Amino acid sequence: MTNDLSNITQADEKHSFNEYQAIAEALQPYIQSAKTGDGNVTRTAFYDHAHIIGSIGGEFYNMDVDVFSGAITEGGPSPEVQHHIAWIDISGPAAAAKVEFIDWGGNRFTDFFVLYKHEGQWKISGKVYNSHANN
Repeated sequence: MTNDLSNITQADEKHSFNEYQAIAEALQPYIQSAKTGDGNVTRTAFYDHAHIIGSIGGEFYNMDVDVFSGAITEGGPSPEVQHHIAWIDISGPAAAAKVEFIDWGGNRFTDFFVLYKHEGQWKISGKVYNSHANN
């Protein structure tokens, strides 16, 4: 199967580029909450039904978004945290993203997000994560 890219317009390219930017922006409340420890901010990035799964220190966590936002607040700020959006993959209104964090509460995390665009807004539907050496 070959991809015929001859019918892609500049408008298509701009729309695609803008969607990547919109997803990066949709992740910002979550990223900022790592620095500030404000679970209320992280909560705004997620749909009400969102679920978060992963483990820290060998303990498995399976949380709804409200419990997770409380855990963010309880963990407190990590002003030295650094992040990198490793990739974003989009298919229509569905997307996935991988974000790497270092020094979030002294840990390194890899977060995998599933996002969906509804009524013009991207939000996180779910997250799974790895806490690397602290797993």
